[in-house]
Amino acid sequence: MHNLETFTLEIVGKVGIARMNRPDSLNCFNAKMFEELEGIAKAIEANHDLQCIVLTGEGKHFSAGIDISLLKEINSEWSLRNVNILHANLHRWENLHQPTIAAINGACIGGGLAYALCCDIRIAATNASFALPEVGFGLSPDMGDSQRLPRIVGASQAKKLILTGERFDAQEAGRLGVVDEVVEPERLMERAMELAEKIAAQPPMAVRFAKKAINLSMESSLAAGMLFEQVQSMYSLGSEDKTEAADAFLEKRKPQFKGR
Repeated sequence: MHNLETFTLEIVGKVGIARMNRPDSLNCFNAKMFEELEGIAKAIEANHDLQCIVLTGEGKHFSAGIDISLLKEINSEWSLRNVNILHANLHRWENLHQPTIAAINGACIGGGLAYALCCDIRIAATNASFALPEVGFGLSPDMGDSQRLPRIVGASQAKKLILTGERFDAQEAGRLGVVDEVVEPERLMERAMELAEKIAAQPPMAVRFAKKAINLSMESSLAAGMLFEQVQSMYSLGSEDKTEAADAFLEKRKPQFKGR
């Protein structure tokens, strides 16, 4: 993508690195940033060479949430016109066919945490800090936090974090399951890329099916999930990549997957 103002999108092999790029404003979300998030998601979906995405923040912070100056300008009418668009964008990021990894540095507040929760895997630096301060600003959570966070940490912990707005550190985030790993700051992108490259080296359709199956398990009955597994199994067992994986294993060579 060209002419991005609030993001950069770097391609490294089969991995895309999307960086929020307003470091002087703590990568706080403004209207342009939301607009570009939608454009980046579309570009990622259209690029079938990309097999994994890393989302992070330029500078010292992931994102400190909504720009308060934007908050002062918006009202209920704005919410009526725009919150459903934000929800659609969050859903789009959550359901990209490529797995996504949030590499969380520094502050991950409000809307920043909302986008991190949409990622499939979350890695935090030891200096990361988290909070959901919406209630303290007289707002109800409106970027999916009240729905995604309880699915990760349970209803009681989600209520504590959302109702108090209490800030918590990376170690607590790891204990609660908000993040999957905690690493030293200098190791953050290295570890994120290690995981991204491992995922990118897997058979693409198998990865895509596995992600969809796990997402489905969080929203549907066991019977529906098992039926989806059956359908994807029939496709996978007839794929070229399945044959290539078996041949490469037996021939003791690196497989060459084609995504079909």
